[in-house]
Amino acid sequence: MTVAAILRAKGSHVESSTPETTIFSVVWALKGQGIGALVVLSEDRTHILGIVSERDIVRGLTEHVERLLAMPVSRVMTSPVLTCAPEDRVTAVMARMTRHRVRHLPVVDGDRLCGLVSIGDLVKNRLDELELEANILRENLIVSH
Repeated sequence: MTVAAILRAKGSHVESSTPETTIFSVVWALKGQGIGALVVLSEDRTHILGIVSERDIVRGLTEHVERLLAMPVSRVMTSPVLTCAPEDRVTAVMARMTRHRVRHLPVVDGDRLCGLVSIGDLVKNRLDELELEANILRENLIVSH
């Protein structure tokens, strides 16, 4: 299974911000959308500059305390951004996310942002695959007896 298959199922829309967006706005966007990260794009929306996750905001809070909410996202975002490609295998992407301790990866095709996958998306996909395999094995066992 590839990342492209996951994007076909979940869609390719990516919530994003610009580097000047305040942390306050980012926090409300994360809460309002029920998501864990935003991709930070250049003003012309053509280049990935970073990614900001709940984890980045918590780290920022430990360093900037009461000033954090007014700060631009560029002060706490993770950059450079680890990415994956649509043709990458789900198991390889899961391993990369685990190795680098990240929960979200932008999906990039050439230089074009075409989606975002989370560890939750990948785990759900893998569990669905395992369930399908178990059902096929169960059916084959019943038919052979």
